[in-house]
Amino acid sequence: MTRDIAKTLSYLAVHLTIGFSVAYAFTGSLEIAGGLAIIEPMVNAVAFFFHEKLWAAKPEGGAAVALA
Repeated sequence: MTRDIAKTLSYLAVHLTIGFSVAYAFTGSLEIAGGLAIIEPMVNAVAFFFHEKLWAAKPEGGAAVALA
C-alpha cells in the first residue's frame, strides 16, 4: 500500500469517527449517528468536486479569496 493510500484511509477513519461522535453526542442515537457519519462524507465529496471546478475556472490574476 502506498503512503498516499494509507494516509487517505487513516484520514477517512478519523473523519468518520469524528462525524459519528458529534452526531451521537447531539442525537443520542446510534442509527442516526451512523447514517450521518456515512452520508456526510458523500455530500462533502460532491461539494468538493464543484469547489474544485469553481477554483479551476477562476482566473489566476483575479481577486484574492479571503480565508479566515
